[in-house]
Amino acid sequence: MNPKHFALLDEARRSLPDGFKVEISGDTIVMTVSPSGIHQRNLLLVRRQFDRHTPAELLPSENTDLVSPAVGKSRNPDLTYLPGDALATSANQVPAELAAIAVELVSPSNPENDWVGKVRDYPLMGIPLYLLVDARQKTVTLFSRPDGAKYHRREDVEFGETLHIPEPFGFDLVTGGLLPY
Repeated sequence: MNPKHFALLDEARRSLPDGFKVEISGDTIVMTVSPSGIHQRNLLLVRRQFDRHTPAELLPSENTDLVSPAVGKSRNPDLTYLPGDALATSANQVPAELAAIAVELVSPSNPENDWVGKVRDYPLMGIPLYLLVDARQKTVTLFSRPDGAKYHRREDVEFGETLHIPEPFGFDLVTGGLLPY
């Protein structure tokens, strides 16, 4: 990754007020504002289910910078699960390929970031599963089977249906309690 991009990313993080999230995708820096109550509630409902089915060697982490310098990407998912050793560091960045999943709740102010940019970036970064909760559309989508360039499988359900989450989690995600915007 271009060192200038990391310098810009660091400067943006220092300059923005609390509650902003900053990511980089190629030559684009993406900044988003703090999430709403519905966003936080939906994230917690999803996380609780994942926590009950997560292997002991994986830990949940919210808003962790996942970096892939070789492909020029730094993304910050709402939730990810990482090996415990990856979080035994004082660094604020973790290699993206260590993530077992990236979970995003679509921002109503910038849905393209989640639906286009991250669908493009996460398979390039080596993230095997991408779960996308869209409270605007009342849908949950799971992208899987990446080949290093794109995801080859997409499964969609509406709020109220269940969605199977594959190993290493291996459970059916219940979406009935999720709230729409």
